[in-house]
Amino acid sequence: MKGFRRIVLHLWLVWIGAGGTAVLLAQSSTRAKALVLEQQGKTLAAERAWRGMVKSNPRNAEALAHVGLLEARQEHYPEAITFYRRAFALNASIPGMRMNLGLALFKAGKFQDAIQPFNSEIEKHPGDPRLTILLGMAHYGMGDYPGAIPYLRQAAINEPQSLPLRLTLAHSCLWTKQYQCVLDVYKEILDLNEESAEADMLAGEALDEKGDNAGATEQFRAAVRANPKEPNAHFGLAYLLWAQSRFEEAAKEFQAELDNDAKHGQARAYLGDCYVQLNEFDKAKPELEKAVIAEPSLALVHLDLGIVYADAGQKDEAQKELLRAAALDPKEVAPHWRLAKLYQTMGKKDESKAEFAKASTMNKQASQALHEKIAGASPRPTE
Repeated sequence: MKGFRRIVLHLWLVWIGAGGTAVLLAQSSTRAKALVLEQQGKTLAAERAWRGMVKSNPRNAEALAHVGLLEARQEHYPEAITFYRRAFALNASIPGMRMNLGLALFKAGKFQDAIQPFNSEIEKHPGDPRLTILLGMAHYGMGDYPGAIPYLRQAAINEPQSLPLRLTLAHSCLWTKQYQCVLDVYKEILDLNEESAEADMLAGEALDEKGDNAGATEQFRAAVRANPKEPNAHFGLAYLLWAQSRFEEAAKEFQAELDNDAKHGQARAYLGDCYVQLNEFDKAKPELEKAVIAEPSLALVHLDLGIVYADAGQKDEAQKELLRAAALDPKEVAPHWRLAKLYQTMGKKDESKAEFAKASTMNKQASQALHEKIAGASPRPTE
């Protein structure tokens, strides 16, 4: 038995001295080849080489990290993240890997996850301009606007000629109700670009929130002048005019928005409402019937359709739409008042009395904030 063990040991030592060395040399050769291919930009060939090394040794942190890098270069971010994390678990000290993991998470839209590696890096490199921007945009991307503002403010100082950074900072200020901040950044934007329609809109939204209707309206007129094709510029102006009951002017601007974007459901809905307010029901009906498909959860569309159908004698359809409007917006008085009037014409006295009672105890709601309406048309960035 002892002799057998000596033979086995001898054979193992021979393998180490001959074949084992050959395997190690082969791995070293594969690594060198993979690095050359990577440097030459031959991404797929390099990835195959590194993957071969991972297959031979699943605990090869360097090979795992390189596969992650090559996947990221191909914009395969979920795959890159998986390989980076495997490598990180084995060897957290590989140069640049923490930053690469953060970038892959950021580019994959996983903004909250990206913040931790970015924070670790900025602790080692305080004030790094690139990391400052990345942290600001990561907080912004996940909807943490208060968290974004300090980084974006510093990034804007670092890059005094950057218009996009200031626009992003202004948006963050708007969503945190820091309206003077919006107006201050707006002045900086004007120094860089006097004809920025987006900046004019942001200033208009801030002025609207501060109760300056005239100032807000003029800012949106400036936005339309600066760029008549700017998304939501006509819509924002139209909504301000609509809220001031200037329906004829508002209708023209809602139509202008639809000329730019025929799929803008809210613009079509409010265009239909303008026609209802102007008692132009023939114009309102086709717009509202299109709008109810695009914006089925907007109570105003159902209310207006109820009004139009009632006027046309389509009482059952009118009842259906008014009930839907009341269900979608329980605090709005108009559907109940319209239902009460409709029930009178249908001979439903008890139902009419009940709806009049509801209407008498309710107050008409104020129009929604402009920046919330625009956000509804163009959602804020989220993960």
